[in-house]
Amino acid sequence: MSISLKKGERLSLDKPGGLTRVRMGLGWDPAKGGWFSRGKAVDMDASCILFSGDRPVDTVWFKQLASRDGSVTHSGDNRTGDGEGDDESITVDLARLPTEVDGLAFTVNSFTGETFEKVANCRCRLLDEAGGGQELCNFALSEQGAHQGVLMAVMKKIGASWSFRAVGAAGTGRTFDALLPVAAAQLRD
Repeated sequence: MSISLKKGERLSLDKPGGLTRVRMGLGWDPAKGGWFSRGKAVDMDASCILFSGDRPVDTVWFKQLASRDGSVTHSGDNRTGDGEGDDESITVDLARLPTEVDGLAFTVNSFTGETFEKVANCRCRLLDEAGGGQELCNFALSEQGAHQGVLMAVMKKIGASWSFRAVGAAGTGRTFDALLPVAAAQLRD
């Protein structure tokens, strides 16, 4: 059973047998312009920043579809936001992550410069890939605005367990690197 999280809420990912492989699905739709009008395609980009403490050690995004060790992979670039379901996804093999990686930050940015005023229904969901793709939780971003990026969520490792937190922090910049300070601060919290 999936849990719908609100901004700032956490979820322990501790489960019997442990969580070994997860997928972060991210989706969005072009905002509609008015009655019966379809929104203009919006090219948003999902990224995952791997942290050791508050130091980024690797990144997965549309220009690098896998982490250096292969434990994190990206589904590829969706340039429109059209269609149902996840527009882009990032799969994390938690069992293969380097031992120093204790934090993951998931971002969405507009590389082509559109703002979130042009985006509707921005959302993410975490699935247990090893458990048949069962959705563990989801988070829908409610804010629109003049920003070009959002830190959607973070996962933090404490001991042998992971937790997930819905963040929804807006930022400037067309790529994940503009959100690095925000992500590091969220993982310290």
